[in-house]
Amino acid sequence: MSPTAAGVLMLALLAAALIAAYRPFGDYLFRVVSGTSPSRVERGLYRIVGVDPAAEQSWGVYARSVLAFSAVAVLFLYLFLRVQDRLWLSLGRPAVPDHVAWNTAVSFVTNTNWQAYAGESTMGHLVQMAGLAVQNFVSASVGIAVAVALVRGLASARGGQLGNFWVDLIRITLRVLLPIAVLGTVVFVAAGMVQNLSGGTDVTTLTGATQHLTGGPVASQEVIKELGTNGGGFYNANSAHPFENPAGWTNLLQLFLILLIPVSLPRVFGRMAGQNRQGYAIVAVMAILAMASIALTNAFELAGDGTVPQAAGAAMEGKETRFGVSQSASFAAITTLTSTGAVNSFHDSYTAAGGMMPLVNMMLGEVAPGGAGAGLYGLLILAVLTVFVAGLMVGRTPEYLGKKIGARQMQLASLYLLVTPTIVLTGTAAAFATGNNATALNTGPHGLSEVLYAFTSAGNNNGSAFAGLTVDTPWWDTALGLAMLLGRFLPIVLVLALAGSLARQQPTPATDGTLPTHQPLFVGMLAGVTVVLVALTFLPALALGPLAEALS
Repeated sequence: MSPTAAGVLMLALLAAALIAAYRPFGDYLFRVVSGTSPSRVERGLYRIVGVDPAAEQSWGVYARSVLAFSAVAVLFLYLFLRVQDRLWLSLGRPAVPDHVAWNTAVSFVTNTNWQAYAGESTMGHLVQMAGLAVQNFVSASVGIAVAVALVRGLASARGGQLGNFWVDLIRITLRVLLPIAVLGTVVFVAAGMVQNLSGGTDVTTLTGATQHLTGGPVASQEVIKELGTNGGGFYNANSAHPFENPAGWTNLLQLFLILLIPVSLPRVFGRMAGQNRQGYAIVAVMAILAMASIALTNAFELAGDGTVPQAAGAAMEGKETRFGVSQSASFAAITTLTSTGAVNSFHDSYTAAGGMMPLVNMMLGEVAPGGAGAGLYGLLILAVLTVFVAGLMVGRTPEYLGKKIGARQMQLASLYLLVTPTIVLTGTAAAFATGNNATALNTGPHGLSEVLYAFTSAGNNNGSAFAGLTVDTPWWDTALGLAMLLGRFLPIVLVLALAGSLARQQPTPATDGTLPTHQPLFVGMLAGVTVVLVALTFLPALALGPLAEALS
């Protein structure tokens, strides 16, 4: 079978698996977040945290809980990294430098997993297990909890109450993420991934040289890295490393894990709204945008535009021969559509147009289907904007699921949509204004793409790297850390404020003038608004970077 045919088959199998999982897994998620009797372990955790699981929270209390939990997590992880050299299983690694520790702590708490370090030569096993992997679980749970809170605000009149953050966090972690992670670890170990506490092994290479192969708890971290749309790799080569991604079928399974929760959450939305067809409409928009992106990324890379790719017969620079062009391009598209920083090839070596697609995917807001929770709440914000635009067209007050979209709701939605572009474009401009773009290996349009990609990845909490840019400096670690913090928590606060304003409303019955938000017309409008919004915002920057390079 040719590599291209293998790539097509992989996508077909992936689509079939996601379709099969959509309803049963979505229904299970719905049961988890809708509330059942707490288990003994959950009751114990509630007592430790000091919360009443029956008490609901207003949007302000919910937001403060998210921010307080995340602030403590950043501080704990920062201190953990700074004292690594004094800990068990440090493998003789020194303490992580202050600017790298700051960047890393913020990165993993914000579900970004941007890595300004090489994992196998920087982190000890205890830090990987008890620091980074733990944040992979809880940062994903935070995103899902916020999405569920927004759906509660949309779906019912709760007097401004959105549920309880601590209950959502604990239930999602214990009942969704942990069981799948345990099962997935067993599968990945059987596939050949490393899972031990070894300091490493010295081996003799084919050329007679000696190479040190670092061991560690890789398989267990790999599962939650993908399931939680995190992306931080145990090794610097991430999912291109054979210890993290041994074979074609593990590559497929990793993509399935990445997409499982984001694709299933619209089912939760439909169930909570009491209209499954609303969930189908949202997942249809996700599918349309995702299929277009994956197809374009494959087309650009398979075309192999450029002197070297055409001479070699394929654009294989920076790609694993185990996966080939198509599986690498699909992996790049899916991970940047889902805020997952994992890579199995290096985007800096893609063709100009092919390298542009991961950028565009992130600039879309990563809503197709987006990160764990973040994709759903991002697309619902765009849905609110879409019904507002439709209301203007027909001259009536817009509604979504019976909730009126007025000035307050549009202010919050507009601010949400402005946050990330402001962070990305301001950060890119600051890098050039201060001369820190000089750490890029390239000049001209490609050098701009490298800097733009770094801030796009950080501001959108994706975490993938374009490569070709040295970022382990105090300026870059500080700037990107700020971009990750603002890009994660400002939108979350605005989402919860919107959820609170909607939860206070009593649903109004649909009339003949109500725009049906479950029909193909709305699906097309929502997809169009998403693309047009990105085009108007980022087209000038893309024109100076990857588009200029492609046209040259």
